[in-house]
Amino acid sequence: MIHLLILEDEEPAAKRLQKLLHETTQEVEVLAVLDSISAAKSWLATHPHPQLMLVDIHLADGISFELFKQIEINCPIIFTTAYDEYALQAFKLNSIDYLLKPIKKDELQQALKKFTKLKAAQPMNIDQLLQAVAQTPADKYRQRFVIRYGEHIKTVETKEAAYFYTEARANFLVTKDARRYVIDFNLDQLEQMLNPAEFYRINRQFIISIQSIEEMSTWTKGRVMIKLKPPTKMETIVSTERSADFKKWLAGG
Repeated sequence: MIHLLILEDEEPAAKRLQKLLHETTQEVEVLAVLDSISAAKSWLATHPHPQLMLVDIHLADGISFELFKQIEINCPIIFTTAYDEYALQAFKLNSIDYLLKPIKKDELQQALKKFTKLKAAQPMNIDQLLQAVAQTPADKYRQRFVIRYGEHIKTVETKEAAYFYTEARANFLVTKDARRYVIDFNLDQLEQMLNPAEFYRINRQFIISIQSIEEMSTWTKGRVMIKLKPPTKMETIVSTERSADFKKWLAGG
């Protein structure tokens, strides 16, 4: 039986999450549903810590990360949120998964399976558990981006990205079907989020997917000129200092 605590400030979302939990497994007991940092702090101060916490990032009185600054949490956490820009910050905590709303039953099921599998493998303390999770490639790299345009919000799967670039202090994601979106991350941040087997930073302005390369040709000073798909009007040349490493990347090395 998994004894868990839910932090969620929206009642419909909390009810839906409990419904999904009970549809997913009978081996779960929800100890409490709390809607704020202050309520969680009080509950944790007067109860044994649960085995697992499901935590929304935006709570009634602030960002839930503040709770972890005020009190030591010694159990694993599955974050649930409508925003994916907090993923890296979440994984610096006790997070074993990060589920974007609306939460899908199969994703919740996989998160619970991950917890039970890692916990059952052998007696682990929390540091060992998190180290094991950190070594799981699926958790290490960003799976999707939340895009905002006007009053609308949508998600774009990372696998649909052809390349990322920066121009006039703005950062953009271009999809394989030539759609362009403004994103909140700069290229330095993106380098840490993207799978290096799939994406490579060719210069200060571009990170490209290996699938976006349509044509390559030699250029001056040992550089490589790349023609991208979808096309871009900007020059996409691998910088001199990156050319040797770029060729290794192409070869899978």
